[in-house]
Parts: sequence; structure tokens; C-alpha cells
Amino acid sequence: MPFINIDDLDSREIVPGYIARFIHSDKITIAYWVIKKDSVIPMHQHVHEMMVNVLEGKLELTIGNETQIIQPGQVGVIASQVPHSAKAITDCRLIDVFYPVREDYK
Repeated sequence: MPFINIDDLDSREIVPGYIARFIHSDKITIAYWVIKKDSVIPMHQHVHEMMVNVLEGKLELTIGNETQIIQPGQVGVIASQVPHSAKAITDCRLIDVFYPVREDYK
């Protein structure tokens, strides 16, 4: 499918306050997130490389031992197996890109 309307995709709440719509290609997964203020993704890690792109709001992102508040125009780059967590400082909209495909999000 070469063209996709994001609004036509089903949404899923992965953890409380983190609602996403997913697109999967053969090699990557893209997640479009709507996140409620004060919602938290606890520290975790996975095999996937990941890029966190903030479109709206402020997100406290911890990658390894480093924590920053990122906002529109900033990207967090997370290598495979590096522990990371996030907390929405405000309501947020994000795009995350994963390589390889997140089979668990299909």
C-alpha cells in the first residue's frame, strides 16, 4: 500500500496514556503517538534501534544514564538494547521509528 491515511489506522493504548497508530513496512515500524500529560513509559530495552521525534509538547526522555526534555525539532536516538524511559511533561504528539519491524506492535 503506497499511500496511507493515518486517521484510517486503528489506534491502541500500549501503556496508560500512550495511544499509537502503527505503520509497518518490510524493515521498519513507524508509530504515531498521542500522549497524555504525566503518562510514563517505564525503563525498558529492546533489540530495535529507535528514533523519537517530538511534533508537539515536551517529553522527558532518558536514554541510558542521560535525561533531557525534548520538544519539537529535537530527536532522541536510541541504539539497540540501550535502556530508556519517557514521561510526558505536557500533552504530546510523537513519531517513533523502529528498525527492525516491531512484530509485537502488529
